[in-house]
Amino acid sequence: MVGDIHEVPVIDRMNTQYFVEVGIGTPAQYFKVVPDTGSSNLWAYSSNCKAIVCKTHNTYNADDSSTFEPEGEKFEILYGSGGISGLTSIDIATFADFPAEMTFGEIYKVNGATFLASPMDGIIGLAYDTISVNNLPTWLMASDLEDKSFGFYLHNNPEESYMTVPGFETEGYTLKGKHNVIE
Repeated sequence: MVGDIHEVPVIDRMNTQYFVEVGIGTPAQYFKVVPDTGSSNLWAYSSNCKAIVCKTHNTYNADDSSTFEPEGEKFEILYGSGGISGLTSIDIATFADFPAEMTFGEIYKVNGATFLASPMDGIIGLAYDTISVNNLPTWLMASDLEDKSFGFYLHNNPEESYMTVPGFETEGYTLKGKHNVIE
């Protein structure tokens, strides 16, 4: 490894869904979120959400955070499997032991069976700010990290899967055909 890389455990659900843990608020409230390289926003279900999915997942309670700031802009994302909507809020989001004050989606409405079936409590978007809903900075951009890179290492044994933040592995894989394979 290069520099001060943090290894973040990746929860592997049958090689079909992957999750990491993110804390939001002070003290931190923890959420199992999808690390999504195809989106750019952080969102979590709100404790004020009335949807059934919110009754069966962890929810963010702004009243329990001393660093919460209301923002109140409309926040909505439509996915192929349904959608979420709510309002924006500002708080400290901690990922890989790195805090960042940021605006995120606090979700009040959920539409789609996929959200009910999945154990995810939200999503942390890792793509570029340019595609974020409401032009909000991503967690990576809001953080004080100089190195904004990351890597995923998904193994056949799910307990060995992890993500690196910041940085990526420079050893431990070889070129086999068209794909890099971790040995």
